[in-house]
Amino acid sequence: MNWLTRLIPSIGSNRDSESSKSKVPDGLWNNCPACEAILYQPELEKSLFVCPKCDHHLRIGARRRMSIFFDGGSFYELATKITTKDVLKFKDTKSYSQRIKEAVSSTGEEEAIVIGKGKLEGSEIVVAAFEFRYMGGSMGGAVGTKFVQGVDAAIASKTPLICFSTSGGARMQESMVSLMQMAKTSAALEKLKEAKLPYISIMIDPIYGGVSASIAMLGDINIAEPKALVGFAGRRVIEQTVRVDLPEDFQKSEFLLEHGAIDMIVHRKDLRAKVSSILAKLHPVQ
Repeated sequence: MNWLTRLIPSIGSNRDSESSKSKVPDGLWNNCPACEAILYQPELEKSLFVCPKCDHHLRIGARRRMSIFFDGGSFYELATKITTKDVLKFKDTKSYSQRIKEAVSSTGEEEAIVIGKGKLEGSEIVVAAFEFRYMGGSMGGAVGTKFVQGVDAAIASKTPLICFSTSGGARMQESMVSLMQMAKTSAALEKLKEAKLPYISIMIDPIYGGVSASIAMLGDINIAEPKALVGFAGRRVIEQTVRVDLPEDFQKSEFLLEHGAIDMIVHRKDLRAKVSSILAKLHPVQ
């Protein structure tokens, strides 16, 4: 200790504090985007990424969602090795090919949807889960193909299909190819219906555009998480187009439930039990 630290002890203590801060492991703390509370990551994982302070449902990736939803150790991935091709050679500020590479690198996923088969409370199901971190969960040709293969797998194994949708909509870089996926996936779901197999759609914040207008709203039962934003066009687009002030809770899942657009809102911690009870009625195990 030199004469300066003896005279001003806080200088030495700050240095010790900075040293101790550097020893705190990365990823140990998280922030709630709703109430801004600082959350301890292990506790957040235990609460299924729901804020214990304000009950806000934090956004989570497709694989983490599947690990929460499936019975432990039962997940088996389907529809793999289906990748996107930049057939239009689209370019905005970056080429589409470059955006694909960046999305794959940042997420570790080959596309914006993951398809898997596994068990829920002992019963076999097929699940599709959108990955919002991959280009906003947008739907292009590869996403549509993977979803259809998930439907085909459900039909082949005579199991229900569950879809967790979170997306900004159709992928603009694929133009009409992307818009065609709305028809393709809807036609596949009609085949599932003809096979008398249930389809449960679970809407996750946020879900918009072509995905909300097709896959997300075609469930036999349409479920949403609390306060999820669900719509086709965004709030600002609607307000600027029709020049009216919309209600504060417009497009939130509570608003949609009140107006009959969805069937129920289910808290994340109750989702496994609720879906299992629904499937027990719609698709009882023989």
